[in-house]
Amino acid sequence: MLNRSAIVLAGGFSDKFGQDKAVLELNGKPMLSHVISTATSLVDEVIVVTRSEERKETYAEFLGSGVKFAVDIEAGKGPLIGALTGFEIAQGKHSLLLASDMPLVSLDVVTLLFDLCPGKSAVIPRWPNQQIAPLQAVYHTKTALEAARLAVADGEYSLSAMVDNMGGIRYLSTLALQAFDPELRTFFNVNMPLDLKLAEGLLTRKTKRRSK
Repeated sequence: MLNRSAIVLAGGFSDKFGQDKAVLELNGKPMLSHVISTATSLVDEVIVVTRSEERKETYAEFLGSGVKFAVDIEAGKGPLIGALTGFEIAQGKHSLLLASDMPLVSLDVVTLLFDLCPGKSAVIPRWPNQQIAPLQAVYHTKTALEAARLAVADGEYSLSAMVDNMGGIRYLSTLALQAFDPELRTFFNVNMPLDLKLAEGLLTRKTKRRSK
């Protein structure tokens, strides 16, 4: 059994962009590639879950052979089905769940989440208003799989429903995470064209700091 897996949800077409967000160019490469690049450095396997065989083939063209792919077991039901699909094939004891439209994932934050997960069913960031970030979290794979199956069996299709079925979760305050990611860029979500421009600027600034 592997130790760590990463499951990246790449949902597909975006009305606001008029195309698939995962293939949007961000600083010279598809946005999905940025997420995969970060995840690959920390895990034993990367699984990209998408909606169709067509999108799977599109992603495979630029991601290469080192990434596994899966198609949602039930189309059009949201991120929980994507997570369930990934958990079913993940071989790692723990699985990092990410979204393809959150390209500024912090290596330090993800490393911390993995380090804190042994002995827990999940480590999930939580904002001061108690809102959780289930798409930037690490899960005990088998526990999350069973919780996701229970949620779907109950007709629930939100990630929060899966989390509600889990005990032994360690919630990690985003205030604490600022020690590792001061601007909390790891939670930056590209929802509209302006967000893409902002992400480009943030990545450029990050690259310049590394080169100094």
